[in-house]
Amino acid sequence: MISERIQSHVMRLFNNHYFSLRPIDKADDLAKGLNCQNSSGCPNHSSQLNHSDQLGTSSQQVLGLPQSRTGGTRGTKGTKALPAPVLGRKYLLYVHVPFCKQLCPYCSFNRYPFQQGLAEVYFEDLRSEMRMLKDLGYDFRSLYVGGGTPTVLPLELVRTIDLAKELFSINEVSCETNPDDLTPEIVKLLQGRVQRLSVGVQSFDDQLLAQMQRFHSYGSGLQTLLRIQELADSFPTFNVDMIFNFPSQTEDMLIRDLAYVLESGCSQVTFYPLMAAPSVSSSLSATVGNVNYRREQYFYEIICEALIGGANPEFEFSDAWSFNRLASAPSGSVDQAVNMPPEQPQKLRRIDEYIVDYEEYPAIGSGGFSYLDGNLYVNTFSLRDYHNSINSGQMSVYGKTRFARRDQMRYRFMMQLFGLRLDKKRWLEDFGCSVAQGLTAEYFFFQMIGAIGYEDESEIRLSPKGRYLMVALMREFFIGVNKVRDKARSSLDPSEMSVLYG
Repeated sequence: MISERIQSHVMRLFNNHYFSLRPIDKADDLAKGLNCQNSSGCPNHSSQLNHSDQLGTSSQQVLGLPQSRTGGTRGTKGTKALPAPVLGRKYLLYVHVPFCKQLCPYCSFNRYPFQQGLAEVYFEDLRSEMRMLKDLGYDFRSLYVGGGTPTVLPLELVRTIDLAKELFSINEVSCETNPDDLTPEIVKLLQGRVQRLSVGVQSFDDQLLAQMQRFHSYGSGLQTLLRIQELADSFPTFNVDMIFNFPSQTEDMLIRDLAYVLESGCSQVTFYPLMAAPSVSSSLSATVGNVNYRREQYFYEIICEALIGGANPEFEFSDAWSFNRLASAPSGSVDQAVNMPPEQPQKLRRIDEYIVDYEEYPAIGSGGFSYLDGNLYVNTFSLRDYHNSINSGQMSVYGKTRFARRDQMRYRFMMQLFGLRLDKKRWLEDFGCSVAQGLTAEYFFFQMIGAIGYEDESEIRLSPKGRYLMVALMREFFIGVNKVRDKARSSLDPSEMSVLYG
């Protein structure tokens, strides 16, 4: 038996070298002005600011942004910051909205305290950057709006979604929100525009919510439950985001969270393991405590048993940590047929996480990540630089890293198995080798520890142990991504750092 400690160490070795973020070559015309760490000394930035508005002492003044535009033209030159699309390849559009009314201590995504004027300008910039993608030749069927909290300005969000549908062939939209925005007014605006609404609940336990500094901002667990029960039927997919393995979370707390999920009427639930990034380690330790991974697998097994266990489970797996509610319960548990080709039970169509359904996606917005043709692109985390870049007709890319062919295989291996099925035929077509030939160490490691539950000439599927292993692997992967975010955030001007950290 290989211990979880050794398994985690092996998985860290698999992931450690993925991300070596470097600034884009300054000689490249798309990057002019994007690599300046202090925008006040950069001529490409300073000439673009509109200081005609008096902003008082808000963070808008600190960031040097106008509350609203007073005119001027908007070009789309310099849009080669991202590569043009490959003919016939499908893409998803990711849009990042980095504003929150409350900055949670565990979150390392790019986020800023909400200021209405600043956010209004930002949404205008988002729509301009969206037009730049159109000029590059992109088209999309799916749009994912994440944050932050995209619903901080509902009317601006609606304008942005409507523009995306005007420019592209969008037919499904996923959007994130927080419990306090689950109001009839906001839901009415989003109905028909959004097909998957994902609400960040994290926990229904009031003690944990208080530790996360969410209780006073978003209400009690019971209040959130009642909002979800009232509105869950308003969207084809209503997802509840949960976090497990908080240091002070007991088994009883987790079981109560699961009971609330089952009672909520949500059509989808995602249970993320708590992840720690260096930039939030201090705030995480001071609020919820230090993360302990030794009981993570046990908690994950409780989650799986509650949702997909028994003769008539209410949910089935969507990916390794997401679960879809069944339209009608199948006759047996998923785990009963782990060594047989899995049959597909009758279920409603659910929209899953974009990283599973789409391997490639361009991102717009400050702090967005794009993965295109083996390259990871990272947009500037500076709201000031983002505003200046868009107003100068350039996109917002700050840096990129190239995935070597082997790393592209690793990314495919991880993402498809996280989605519970690796397509061996497509693998052979794309890489010209078998999985065992391309990733010998990874493949035999998964075999050796019993992570592969079923394999034939066309696919690989995971065992129950393999599903947890993918949860742990994705946890380590996202911690690695968080380190990239930390590196991008480290280039912020001191005035912007003070907005985030005081």
